Order: sequence, then C-alpha cells, then structure tokens
Amino acid sequence: MQEKKYRPNVAIIVLAPTYPFDCKVLVAQRSDIKGAWQFPQGGIDDGETPRDALFRELEEEIGTNKVEIIAEYPQWLSYDFPEHARKKMAPYWGQSQKYFLARLKGDAKIDINTKKPEFDDYKFINVNELMRVVTHFKKEVYSKVIKHFKEKGYL
Repeated sequence: MQEKKYRPNVAIIVLAPTYPFDCKVLVAQRSDIKGAWQFPQGGIDDGETPRDALFRELEEEIGTNKVEIIAEYPQWLSYDFPEHARKKMAPYWGQSQKYFLARLKGDAKIDINTKKPEFDDYKFINVNELMRVVTHFKKEVYSKVIKHFKEKGYL
C-alpha cells in the first residue's frame, strides 16, 4: 500500500476584534460546498513559513490580513479528505495543518469577494457553537485545537 501524502497547510482561528471581551470566531461557508463552514486555511508554498502563509491566505480568502497573532498550536495536525475531495486534491490524502489563533484588528474590513472567491458567506459565532456548524470531517481536529486554546486560557 502506498504511503499517504499530506499537503502542508496553515489554518487560522480568527477572533472578532472585540476579543477578549467577546469570544467569537470567524467561520466561512465554502462556495463549492453549501453548508460546509470552516476556518480560513490554505496550502503553504515552497519556501514559505507557516506565518507567511497565514498572512497570504487571509488576504486571498477574506480580503484582509490585518490580524494580531495571539497563539500557535504546538504540533501539526493531520486529517484525511473525504473520498470525493481526495480525487480533486490528488496526490494528497489529506492535509497536515499548523493552527494559529489570531485577533482581527479593529480597522480590518473582511471582503470574501476576492480574486478567486473560496467562500460565499461568513459570520462570527460564539466559540461554543462551532461544532454545530463546521463540516463533519474537520470536527475532530477543530475540537482538539479549541480544547487546547481553552486549556491555555485563550478562549
């Protein structure tokens, strides 16, 4: 059996500018899969650091990279794509992600109508509502990351 190959990726939990007084996180609905809500994320290009990818991906996906990084998850986390996505993302079986927690700056303006829109809607929700809306195959990783940031006192 061939070894599974994972795409290096960065994922960003974007907190509302009102954090820490109001603990709301940004979720966006994928434009290609209705009902699939997730955090902004994307591949890390060759020669790019995870932090560089974070700022580039935010600009590409939500139209702004005006964030303050608060924390970083200590390990890389991997998940497998569902069968239908695996074909589209070949040769990758899934993604290995570096997670960051960041606060949106007060003067930032979100605009999901980017050059190549990946999302068609977004909202800020209470962190405790997250598991009710996120896409099924990301729930395990999201739970682990949120639990860690709660235990560290960030959420």
